[in-house]
Amino acid sequence: MKLRPLITGIVLSIAATTAQAEMLDVEKDELTFGFIKLTDMAPLAVAYENGYFEDEGLFVTLEAQANWKVLLDGVIDGKLDGAHMLAGQPLAATIGFGTEAHIITPFSMDLNGNGITVSNEIWALMKEHIPHDADGKPVHPISATALKPVVEKYRAEGKPFNMGMVFPVSTHNYELRYWLAAGGLKPGYYSPENVTGQIEADVLLSVTPPPQMPATLEAGTIYGYCVGEPWNQQAVFKGIGVPVITDFEIWKNNPEKVFGITAEFAEKYPNTTLALTKALIRAAQWLDENDNANRPAAVEILSRPEYVGADYEVIANSMTGTFEYEKGDKREVPDFNVFFRYHATYPYYSDAVWYLTQMRRWGQIAEAKPDGWYDEVARKVYRPDIYLEAARLLVEEGQVQEADFPWDSDGYREPQDEFIDGIAFDGRQPNAYLESFPIGLKGGQTVKGGSVGG
Repeated sequence: MKLRPLITGIVLSIAATTAQAEMLDVEKDELTFGFIKLTDMAPLAVAYENGYFEDEGLFVTLEAQANWKVLLDGVIDGKLDGAHMLAGQPLAATIGFGTEAHIITPFSMDLNGNGITVSNEIWALMKEHIPHDADGKPVHPISATALKPVVEKYRAEGKPFNMGMVFPVSTHNYELRYWLAAGGLKPGYYSPENVTGQIEADVLLSVTPPPQMPATLEAGTIYGYCVGEPWNQQAVFKGIGVPVITDFEIWKNNPEKVFGITAEFAEKYPNTTLALTKALIRAAQWLDENDNANRPAAVEILSRPEYVGADYEVIANSMTGTFEYEKGDKREVPDFNVFFRYHATYPYYSDAVWYLTQMRRWGQIAEAKPDGWYDEVARKVYRPDIYLEAARLLVEEGQVQEADFPWDSDGYREPQDEFIDGIAFDGRQPNAYLESFPIGLKGGQTVKGGSVGG
């Protein structure tokens, strides 16, 4: 009987050695990944803190970046091996809008997670045009039709109506534009000669880095903004603004950030790419498992200064299944942050197509493209083949369940219609989708000389 612990120890040691022997032979084991201080960088922090990168033989350094451009440039020039990216960044870079480089994504980082916040002054004016329930609380979702008379009032007084978003190809830019246009407000167009995005605009949108949003709002430079957490809840805690709508209400379960690497990196280091994707999948699963039971622990990690650095209470306000709109109006929003369920981590071609349609809608893609072009670009950038190979390895290791992955998907979601304007999106028919919008470029329309023509 005394030999049993020794025998057990030998068996465990052999099993560990076998697992080690089956570990991917990574071509590069020391990696530096970039991120912006937002709660949706969580899969990176969790993969690091829970040891999932090390389990794959990767020794990772995580570095916060000053803004999205610096982050993208870092990946392109090799200072960063990969990064937490705006979903539009790999697409825009690959088609040559802004900095040109072939960036791919084998992993979608999350769904939802953003909000639109306005100043207290704007909120007071908007409330006059918002229906209220029996308890006197605003009825959600709040349409931009409530903002339209406010914008018109400011225009009549000779005041431009300024709002902030985080980057020209950010989800935030497209979500804010979508919300404004659904309420009858023109958010402006881009042209090859004028990249401000303010041509024919009722509302002037400009770039503000996420952590600076609350201070910029408080200073009166902008009247509202669209940003990820915790910077909407920060406005509530500081008493300077009111989040009026979440992106979950603009487009239910919309894709948000991705993990981006260069195509060259993926080709040069295929096993490393698989290994980092495996670690990120495990982190995403941990974030959502057991009905978000690990979220308080995740909030503690994110509140550290090396990650997001906001107060625990501010991050927890949205990360743990609630969202506070007007001060004291906290509501249950269990899917405000989704990291794994609903196949959140699978890089769908149709998600890429949606972003490309919005680039075309607002003139960042200057000329009409056939439907096949959208599919071709999506397949160049979004790599579900890498993702599923990583997932298969995890299934074989017993780390994840086979049922949690869309093995038979052709890369396209079924048509989605849970948008605030009720317009259905079918990724297989991007041009028909563009034709359905009352506001936005369609067909052969172009922007020239400060106006839309064609």
